[in-house]
Amino acid sequence: MGKIERFEDLEIWKLARKICEEVYQIIQTTGLKDNYALRNQMDRCSGSIMDNIAEGFERNGNKEFRQFLSIAKASCGELRSQLYRVLDRKHIDKATFDKQLEMLVLESKKISSFMNYLKKSEYKGSKFD
Repeated sequence: MGKIERFEDLEIWKLARKICEEVYQIIQTTGLKDNYALRNQMDRCSGSIMDNIAEGFERNGNKEFRQFLSIAKASCGELRSQLYRVLDRKHIDKATFDKQLEMLVLESKKISSFMNYLKKSEYKGSKFD
């Protein structure tokens, strides 16, 4: 793995950003835009994934980064659950649901893998240099 200097370089952050964009499109183009509570929860949750990856990276310590990645991973699970509600309420079709679900499952796996990488790494973060 090459040296990552900015959180924007992280593959998991890039995917989180795409997920956030897709959720926003669903909100804007479906009846979900009229359901304030659920759309707000989904918007905040999707943003939480990318924001926690960014904040954890900026902490400059692997242990803290893993904690923030854990929160981002939990937000993936929360958003997946919300997608089921959106599907069940007929705001999205099965194809849209499947596409979003696939991205979220992939993101969750990638975050887990990155957390394991950080846990095994000898380097503990620049704040410990």
